[in-house]
Amino acid sequence: MLVRRLAEARPYEAPNHRAVSGLRLQGFEAGGPANQWVGLSQFLPGGGAGPDATPFEKVYVVLEGEMTVIAGGAEAVLGPLDSCTIAPGETREIVNRSNLVARMLVIMPYPEGVPP
Repeated sequence: MLVRRLAEARPYEAPNHRAVSGLRLQGFEAGGPANQWVGLSQFLPGGGAGPDATPFEKVYVVLEGEMTVIAGGAEAVLGPLDSCTIAPGETREIVNRSNLVARMLVIMPYPEGVPP
């Protein structure tokens, strides 16, 4: 078992993101998950990511606040404990259109060629 305390989580920079603070909760360490990593993204009002796509799927789980997800010609507002899956290659954009900070878990596999 690998326990990671929030106080031990390390920040990370995500490409094509704005007004966000990311913390890696699990992944990229010895004894951690072998197939995926988990991040906590904290988006300021107006913050977001994309539009862009990645070659692997992602799962978003909103913990607090609201995030608007735009993908495949559809738009959905996710609130606390709402989630969505973004398919590999699917172009998506996410944005915090509220006046409050939004917190969201991001679960995705490791990039190809990157060992855990």
